[in-house]
Amino acid sequence: MGLNAIWDEAPVDVTAEANFIWSIANKLRGSYMPDKYGDVIIPMVIIRRFECTLEKTKQAVVDMFEKKPTCPYKAMCKISGFQFYNTSQFDLRELCNDADNIAKNFNAYVAGFSGNVKDILNELEIEKHIEKMDKNGCLFSVVKAFSELDLDPETYDSIKMGYIFENLIGRFCQNVDAGQFYTGRDIIKLLCSVLLSEGCDDIFDGKKIITVCDQACGTGGMLSTAFTYLKHYNPSADVRLFGQEFMGPSYAVGKAEMLIKGQNAENFKHTDTLKNDCFPDTKMRFLIENPPFGTPWSGDNAKQGQEDAVKAEFVKDDSRWGAGLPAGSDSQLLFLQSAVAKMDDHVGRAAIISNGSPLFTGGTASGESQIRRWLLKNDLVEAIIQMPNDLFYNTGISSFCWILSKSKRPERIGKIQLIDASGICHKLRKPLGSKKNEFTPEDREIITKLYCDFEENEFSKIYNNTEFIYREYTVMQPLQRRYEITDESIERLMQSDVLSKLYDEAKVLELEEKGENMTAKERTKLEDFKKSKQQYDSILDALNAAKSKEKYMSPEAFLPVINKVLPDVDSKLVDKIADALKEVTTCRQQ
Repeated sequence: MGLNAIWDEAPVDVTAEANFIWSIANKLRGSYMPDKYGDVIIPMVIIRRFECTLEKTKQAVVDMFEKKPTCPYKAMCKISGFQFYNTSQFDLRELCNDADNIAKNFNAYVAGFSGNVKDILNELEIEKHIEKMDKNGCLFSVVKAFSELDLDPETYDSIKMGYIFENLIGRFCQNVDAGQFYTGRDIIKLLCSVLLSEGCDDIFDGKKIITVCDQACGTGGMLSTAFTYLKHYNPSADVRLFGQEFMGPSYAVGKAEMLIKGQNAENFKHTDTLKNDCFPDTKMRFLIENPPFGTPWSGDNAKQGQEDAVKAEFVKDDSRWGAGLPAGSDSQLLFLQSAVAKMDDHVGRAAIISNGSPLFTGGTASGESQIRRWLLKNDLVEAIIQMPNDLFYNTGISSFCWILSKSKRPERIGKIQLIDASGICHKLRKPLGSKKNEFTPEDREIITKLYCDFEENEFSKIYNNTEFIYREYTVMQPLQRRYEITDESIERLMQSDVLSKLYDEAKVLELEEKGENMTAKERTKLEDFKKSKQQYDSILDALNAAKSKEKYMSPEAFLPVINKVLPDVDSKLVDKIADALKEVTTCRQQ
């Protein structure tokens, strides 16, 4: 192997510090539900860390602002010594000296931050939380607790503070629909190990500029881990991180972490990757991504303006979607094509997570099939790794890792390696949401060695690209239907629009982003979604509890079973659910 696959950061135990910070959340009892504590804790940690960081130069910045309120951003940053500053006379400790006006003064303090920090805090709706805590009588106690918290860079350098922040983000994300923006560090470490294990001799050059991009970066965990790995292997490297994220809160948290770790936060963009490439002139040495599973890009359930943007990009001569457009119900192959377009033309490498849909969906004439054909003909796929179930916080379905390369080593040219790592993992002592399995360093070593050895064995198969480029033949035989309740059939249900009409998390978040700009129709739609959320959750909980290996070969045999599983659900909806759970063997063999 080209590097030590089981390398790991030296253990940094920040449990005590993170526990202490999280204990402040006890002051929110009665004002916030437990799964919403992070809405306050995360922005307060950001404010306190920035406050401690700026403490030594704060007065000089305030003095300059009083003399010259229009002093340019770069000049103020030069005085502060950082990429951000604050011009307010207040700090958290000073706020506590005027309890009667603490909410008003706190807002004035926030307004004194530089634009990049205000951008973060606005996305995290800090003003709303200040008002809510003030109304519920807990603002003073929360501010006082944080004012006494030592987050000075001399006590906690950027590495240790990064760990504390990641620990808190993890706790927060595990309490919500985490898979949308948080990928477990064990998974990211595997991707980094495989990605860097070959084809990377150049990264060891002195003062090497290395670009890393994540086009669905969530809170920035993949970028942060890739940075740590690359700096370990080449401490002199200039590692430049680039991220794009659509969801406001996760973007804000990720941007804050970039600032906390001293990265260039201007390369962390709040945008929809399917609409924009914010770095059109920058090719990336590495891309590492976990795009959303099964998110539509066209139709009623797609984000506003997304379909028009994708189709407008498609007709360009240098389109990011040069291979074609997949079905409108799933955008994963758009993210994958965009990653290929961003890869350095000579040495670019990428690790992309997907579910099974991009691998198996669509007949020979479909957009998905044409995209796969294009990937194979251009010899871009080095390996596909099947990962274990129950790896992610919000879903237990099967997932895969695509390893893409524009610089295959000679033995890999014209070949694809398939690695079965579905059983190479360890059980967590205590599940975290849907996450029951994790990759240990030993697991990472085994999987990375399978990849690097490039040999056929029980877990590794090697095929010519041409074996996957197929034609379609029609064989006359009866249509076969099979009904079942398994991870795969539940995933088929989730990919359909049966339950998204009841509740659509992506649409809810999109509507909530609009806030006061929602139309009356959109507000009604949001209320309907929220009313249906409990039924949506109960249906999924019931189906997951009823999973089995039992197969039913007809609707007549399956309907009594599904009716028993969902006794309180309307019969018409049950029929639609049953239909979505079926697997069809078509009359075409490919």
